[in-house]
Amino acid sequence: MCIVLLTTAHPRYALIIIDNRDEYILRPTSRPHWWTAHPEPHTPGSTPPPPDIHILSSRDLQRDERGTWMGITKGGNFAVLTNYRETNPHDAAHPVRGVRSRGGMVTAWLRADPAEPTADFVHRLLHDGSVKGVGGFSLVCGKLRRAPGPDRNIEPLAIISNRCDHPDEVPWICGRRGAAVGLSNATFLTAADEQAGVGSVWPKIRDGRDMLRRAVAEETTEDGLVAALFKILDDDRFPPDHAMDVEEGIHHVQDSIFIPAFGGEERQREMREARRRGGGEQQAGGRPAKDRVAGVPPPPGSPPVAFQAGLYGTQRQTVILVDWDGNVRYTERALYDRYGNSIPRGEADETFRFKIDGWEEMAPTPNL
Repeated sequence: MCIVLLTTAHPRYALIIIDNRDEYILRPTSRPHWWTAHPEPHTPGSTPPPPDIHILSSRDLQRDERGTWMGITKGGNFAVLTNYRETNPHDAAHPVRGVRSRGGMVTAWLRADPAEPTADFVHRLLHDGSVKGVGGFSLVCGKLRRAPGPDRNIEPLAIISNRCDHPDEVPWICGRRGAAVGLSNATFLTAADEQAGVGSVWPKIRDGRDMLRRAVAEETTEDGLVAALFKILDDDRFPPDHAMDVEEGIHHVQDSIFIPAFGGEERQREMREARRRGGGEQQAGGRPAKDRVAGVPPPPGSPPVAFQAGLYGTQRQTVILVDWDGNVRYTERALYDRYGNSIPRGEADETFRFKIDGWEEMAPTPNL
C-alpha cells in the first residue's frame, strides 16, 4: 500500500517528493527510463500538439496499458498515484481490480496535450467517465511551474480520486511555501478536515510528515538530503511476523512507511521457486544488480508471473528534488531483482537529472 510525501518547506527546493511503491515483489516492472508518446489535442479543433512528449517513468509490464505509479515529463507534467484500500471485495461499484489499470490514470496526464491546464484535465477525467472501471485510487497531478508573482511558490497540484464526483471536491496542494503533505491508501484529508476531526490520519502519514519536516530543516547538502529522505522511506514499524497472510498483514500497513516483504505459506513457496529459477544469476560473475532488477523480460519459455504472486512489500522507492531553477533530480531505488532476491541499498539506484522546459512560464489558463 503505497505512500507519497511532498513538501515545499525546503529553502533551496521548490518541491520535494518521496514515494514507496508497495506491490507484489515479483510484479514485472521496468526500470525508469525516458520514453515518448504522441498526445491528442484536449479540445476538438485545437491546434495539434507537438509530435512527441518526453516522459520519465518506470512502467508496469503486468498489464497491457503499460501504466505507471509515478512519472514526470520534460515539460513538467507530474503525477503520482496511490491505490485506495478497499474494505469490501464484493463492492461492484469499487472493485479491488478494475477492468482498466490504475496506472493508466497517471499516463493519461503524462501523455496529455501540454497546452491542457491541470484544471481542464480534472474536469475531463471526472466528467467523461475516465475514472470509472478503475480500482480505487488517488492521483496527485499538476504542472511543475514557478508561480507568477514576487512570492516563491509553485503552481498547485490536484488530487483526483474516484471517490469524488465533482471537480469542486478536488483538493489542491503545495501551492504555498511550508507545506508538508502525505497521502497513502485512504481518502486524502485536508488540514481543515484534520482540525475538524473529519476522519483520521494514518500513523504512517502523520509520522512521515514530521520526519520530512525535520529532514528539510536539518540537511543542507543535496546528497545528505537524499540520504535522509531514503531513510524516511525505510522507516519500518511493521510487525516482526513476516509469514502472515497478505490479507492479515494488510491491516498493519497504516503504521509503517516501509513494508518488508511478507506473505503466507503459499506466497513463501512462490518466492522460493522464483529465487531457485534465478539462482544462477547470483553466482560470482553474474550480472550487476541494475541489470537483474524485476521487469527485465524473463528468458523464453519462462512461466508467466501471476497478477498476485510471491511476497508483498515495498518494491521501489523514489526521491525527486525540484530546485528554484527548475532543475530536477529523479532517483529511483530498486530493492529486489526480478527473481525476488534482495538488492543492497543503493546498488540498483537510477538517477536522472534534467531541467523542466517552461519552468518560468505561466501555467495555461483553464478552459472550463
